[in-house]
Amino acid sequence: MKKKLVIILGPTAIGKTNLSIKLAKHYKSKIISCDSRQFYKELCIGTAPPNEDQLRQVQHHFVKDRSINLEFNAGMFENEAINLIESSDNNILFAVGGSGLYINAICKGLDKIPEIPKDVRNMLTFQYKKKGILWLQKKVKKIDNNYEKKYDINNPQRMLRFIEVYNFTGKSIEYFKTNVKKKRNFDIIKIGLFIERNELYKKINTRVDLMIENGLINEVKSLLNHKNKNALQTVGYREIFKYLNKEYTLDVAIEKIKKNTRNFAKRQITWFKKDKDINWYNPKQSKEILEFIEAN
Repeated sequence: MKKKLVIILGPTAIGKTNLSIKLAKHYKSKIISCDSRQFYKELCIGTAPPNEDQLRQVQHHFVKDRSINLEFNAGMFENEAINLIESSDNNILFAVGGSGLYINAICKGLDKIPEIPKDVRNMLTFQYKKKGILWLQKKVKKIDNNYEKKYDINNPQRMLRFIEVYNFTGKSIEYFKTNVKKKRNFDIIKIGLFIERNELYKKINTRVDLMIENGLINEVKSLLNHKNKNALQTVGYREIFKYLNKEYTLDVAIEKIKKNTRNFAKRQITWFKKDKDINWYNPKQSKEILEFIEAN
């Protein structure tokens, strides 16, 4: 019998965790996290990972199981996740998250991009530290004027990667995206979650307020020595680093987190809407989702 991998995807704060736990418990299965922000054990609040009670209910993989001091990228994730799926005793497994790149890594594999010499990245990093993020933003827009519509214009690590590939190869990173799917030994069912935009934005705002109440500022303080790591170039951490550096007041930082999270959710929705294989449901439709899984 061929295994099934059920992907539960959608924008941040929509309710993927609760639904996936309910479904995984029904099948006595396990969950693979495809949220690149939840891999790291040091990030317990700002990435909104499953809480300890949720982790006890269902076995999770790739949740708080490695340190930000260890390199971990989408290619490494692809290899580990595929090995986990193929070696599992479960006939139905669940993958959950909002990181389109990591979901694609499981579903169809990643494109091969030429290896970039370290001195190319080192030179760019030196220039970035000297000239700042505005310099990076101008560079990526010069390469691709539509960059901001497709990627996070506030993520320096992603911009450095985009520039280094172009500087070394003379081609945009998108040139190397072949869209050739790798063969998988399991069937894939994609379940996308949606709710009205106003409702989603309310959930995002509430989640941010809870993060602050639960100690996000102290968590970020404990990570000051790691602020340049790729894992921390993300919404929730960037803004609090700026607050701690007295660039923002706390109120401004909180509002920035809410606004940037809403913008992040918009980009996630745009990414997922392009995928015609996704079957869309409201998070409350667990009965209908179960019926769909059984029928497919």
